[in-house]
Amino acid sequence: MEQFRGTTIVAVKKDGKTVIAGDGQVTMGQSVIFKGKAHKVRRLFDGKVVVGFAGGTADAFAMCEEFEKMLNKYSGSLMRSAVEYAKNIRNGVRSNAEAMMIVADKDTLLILTSVGDVIEPDDGICAIGSGGNYALAAAKALMRNTDLDAKTIATKAMEIASDICVFTNSNYVIEEV
Repeated sequence: MEQFRGTTIVAVKKDGKTVIAGDGQVTMGQSVIFKGKAHKVRRLFDGKVVVGFAGGTADAFAMCEEFEKMLNKYSGSLMRSAVEYAKNIRNGVRSNAEAMMIVADKDTLLILTSVGDVIEPDDGICAIGSGGNYALAAAKALMRNTDLDAKTIATKAMEIASDICVFTNSNYVIEEV
């Protein structure tokens, strides 16, 4: 059976605001758009944490659910929840899971992987998914060469990625913390 994939998630942290934006495309295999309006950016922990996920659909949902359990267990502490989530993965049996998440609260921005990595971007910009490199390059260029705010940079980065990547569409979900 073909796996459902294809998405772009970008995050921009600037001037005390963090924005995560994601497209709505779910692709089956390499050639079929299965859904165009999926919501892969969500708020957790009473809206204080925003997550965006990419990868195999079942893996991404499971990852998001497990991370949410950690948030609840550690009273919304993003860094502690991320580290404990990663420790659980590394101490458990590794599967063939293929997913990544960007997670953010008002202070912290991280990338989590389904194999237990926790990565904090150096410059407050990160992206994942099939169009992630396009969105990342666009966001970095906009951050360095304009005075745009975080939301505008994330939106424009998504627009550029959707113009280039066949696995990225222009049905965006954008959340700010």
